[in-house]
Amino acid sequence: MKDSEGFPIPGSERQVPSNAELIGPCPADTQIEITIYLRPKDPSGLQEYSQQTAQPGSHSYLTPQQFAHKFGADLADVDAVTNFARNHQLQVLGHDLGRRSVTLSGPVSRMSAAFGVNLQHYRLAGGVYRLRQGSIQIPASFANIITAVFGLDNRPQARTHFRLLTKQAAARAVAPQTYSPLQLANLYNFPTGFTGQGETIGIIELGGGYNQSDINNYFQQLGVNPPPQVTAVSVDGATNSPTGDSSGPDGEVELDIEVAGSIAPGAGIKVFFAPNTDQGFIDAVTTAVNDSAVTLISISWGGPESTFTSQSITTFNQAFQDAGTMGKTVFAAAGDSGSSDGQSDGVNHVDFPAASPYVVGCGGTTLEANVPTDTITSEVVWNETASNEGATGGGVSDYFPKPSYQNSVNVPPPAQPGGGRGVPDVAADADPVTGYQVLIDGSSSTVGGTSAVAPLYAGLFARINQALLQKAKSRVGFVNPALYQNASAFRDIVSGNNGSFNAGPGWDPTTGLGSPDGAKILSALGG
Repeated sequence: MKDSEGFPIPGSERQVPSNAELIGPCPADTQIEITIYLRPKDPSGLQEYSQQTAQPGSHSYLTPQQFAHKFGADLADVDAVTNFARNHQLQVLGHDLGRRSVTLSGPVSRMSAAFGVNLQHYRLAGGVYRLRQGSIQIPASFANIITAVFGLDNRPQARTHFRLLTKQAAARAVAPQTYSPLQLANLYNFPTGFTGQGETIGIIELGGGYNQSDINNYFQQLGVNPPPQVTAVSVDGATNSPTGDSSGPDGEVELDIEVAGSIAPGAGIKVFFAPNTDQGFIDAVTTAVNDSAVTLISISWGGPESTFTSQSITTFNQAFQDAGTMGKTVFAAAGDSGSSDGQSDGVNHVDFPAASPYVVGCGGTTLEANVPTDTITSEVVWNETASNEGATGGGVSDYFPKPSYQNSVNVPPPAQPGGGRGVPDVAADADPVTGYQVLIDGSSSTVGGTSAVAPLYAGLFARINQALLQKAKSRVGFVNPALYQNASAFRDIVSGNNGSFNAGPGWDPTTGLGSPDGAKILSALGG
């Protein structure tokens, strides 16, 4: 493609990290696959429908099939992209109208020519990756049709948000107290008599895997019988691939399954495995959102907003908005590195995708309780950074403006003019010292991190959805506006900080509205 023909996709710019070591050009004949995302066929209608389903109350949601018909990609746009690909001798592997995606494959040389990029190999973070700089170029005729292109660059995009309890941390604790997910469900007064039957929790994973024997043994030890049905779904060629390293991504995968499955053993669990790239991450999310079985989504991977391209953030956010129109609720971990989100630039950052206004961002607390009497004795903001053991993420988005449902809460001013969305929305136990008892790669482990909070809430809302459906009401869907209208259903956390931000009465950028009183939340939502 000549530069004169190229139109840069807005927000597709990438830079090469300063610590990346150039190896050389990618071999011209290396085969790669990319995903192209397209505009919705009726953007104004989609916006209107999304606003309707964002109002608290009962709704008639679209099925994924109805959504694809009404608001998916236009077949004419798919045909245009198909012709473009064939003109560049690229293979069309398929398209999905609901996901508004087209998948292409071809050699680096033809991909580079088609999209105006220069692909080079770099050594980065212990691996060798294909990186690009600058914008992705498309013909000007596609300026309003193609919204994003992923897969040209395959650098790692996200990190896990779990932390194993270290021996040092356990030794420092006066009386480390850890919990099974069922004990936490009792302490947080989750509604009883419901198992999440009829619901399916989609869990996004970008590496690692689970052993069925671990899953069986864990639920057997907990007395959860029968255990939940767990299914692995392959996205972009990734599979359930346990590494045997409990401190690696296996810890994330088994933690997520065991927490969600303990709370909602009657719900199905679908684990969407994808590569840890921006392409893998977004493809896993859109696949889960458009899966006809999935009703709730749990995401425990993420990274600072600043590490995502804006084409990426926009595409994710659109997918989360789509989820609401189909009655699906998305929960995401708010991060484990305090108000900086692990960045060393001296500036506050929030974690994405928890920062999306269409996601329930999940922060973390330190919880002390009397288990035999199911009473909480102390709950404060999780912050163990003094001993290098992490802290809850939270703060103010630089990218998303303050959503209307946060108008009545005191969100600090954003650092950037376009920002304003406060993170997180809710919280629960996340300190490894007061962490979750799980089984990873055959070993009993204690794990914390906001990673555990997202599946805990997904399990709670599986119970809540089941209860609402039994009363002939609809699932909660995009629940954020309703949560903010019912702040009294949460236990307000008023002590502690995550670095730059302090807890206080009402919503705050450390633990959001607070930790859950599950029965009160169910009652507030009409159950």
